[in-house]
Amino acid sequence: MAAKHHVYLVPGFFGFTNLGELLYFGHAYEVLKKDLARRGVDAEVVTIVSHPTASIRQRTADLLKAVHETASGDDGPIHLVGHSTGGLDARLFVSPGAQVSEALELEPFARRVRTVVTISAPHAGTPLATFFLGLFGQQLLKLLSLFTMYVLRFGRLPLSVVFRFGHLMARADDQLGWKATLLDQLFDQLLGDFSSERRDAVTKFLWDVGRDTSLIPQLTPEGIDLFNGGTHDRPGVRYGSVVTQARPPSLRTRLAAGLDPYAQLTHTIYAFVYSQTQRMPLTQLPLHTPAQTAALVQAYGAMPGPTACDGIVPTRSQVYGRVLTAVRADHLDAIGHFDQPAHQPPHVDWLISGSGFRRPQFEALWKTIGDFLMEEEPQR
Repeated sequence: MAAKHHVYLVPGFFGFTNLGELLYFGHAYEVLKKDLARRGVDAEVVTIVSHPTASIRQRTADLLKAVHETASGDDGPIHLVGHSTGGLDARLFVSPGAQVSEALELEPFARRVRTVVTISAPHAGTPLATFFLGLFGQQLLKLLSLFTMYVLRFGRLPLSVVFRFGHLMARADDQLGWKATLLDQLFDQLLGDFSSERRDAVTKFLWDVGRDTSLIPQLTPEGIDLFNGGTHDRPGVRYGSVVTQARPPSLRTRLAAGLDPYAQLTHTIYAFVYSQTQRMPLTQLPLHTPAQTAALVQAYGAMPGPTACDGIVPTRSQVYGRVLTAVRADHLDAIGHFDQPAHQPPHVDWLISGSGFRRPQFEALWKTIGDFLMEEEPQR
């Protein structure tokens, strides 16, 4: 009898799998679970609950705790699929000699890992983290966290919130434009639409985001340089990456976003974070192998330039191991957060980039991940 496979979906920056119906990996879990069942693979797929903005070491300890609770009963193979920062958590988990928890031993589980898949992960860091280190960036981060949860719950932000935030973004370089009273009004209005129980959970989540932001400096290009110096590939583990590149904000992407005021103003948020992510120092861009370069050229028609990104992470920062697929998508598209409300359950987009990424590309992407996970496994 074939051993059970244990597949872990590791969320990225401010992952919120612990907020009830607000599912970070909801669509990805569904598609991957069905794909593995179609292959006849006995697999358990688990979504990880991580401290949202804690250090990579703490988040990896969260991953270890979940693996210990769900994979201790057998010796089946383990597969790690991490989105964004979750890809870094997965790399640290399997790094030989890593120490992430005093309470649990990592090595017995790390040596069972067969594959590590990273999706839109900042293997060379992202300049957006540098921006979030500032006072304005920290306040913006909390708002974006709340925006994400609100949109996934209700479908879109109230127009009054969007217009106020649009005004705020238009004055982003003017410190007087970031008023504490306006922040309070935005938070109160958004939180007021949740149930009492959900409001308490969201408030706790946002408190966690503000209490421990040690992850942010680790995601700067300089911080990741240190991470890479101490994190090593494990022999026998297959590493693969999914790479995303979104269109630069332009008249074309504004038209693609639609004429709805909500879409246009939320596209402004995308344009702002994209402009921060573009600022990757040339000296921090990693060198790629010929095979990696060929995969990027084949996917995009040319090597992505130094400013190419998915709105959150530079495209060339995302390459690690074998390039499984490279797609035209923004940072959240690859995990199912794109605009396709007619699908059941609906796909809801809050980072409106005009990428054009939809369900067929999403299913193809996750089938490619399934192919890689089971590559060396016999078909039943």
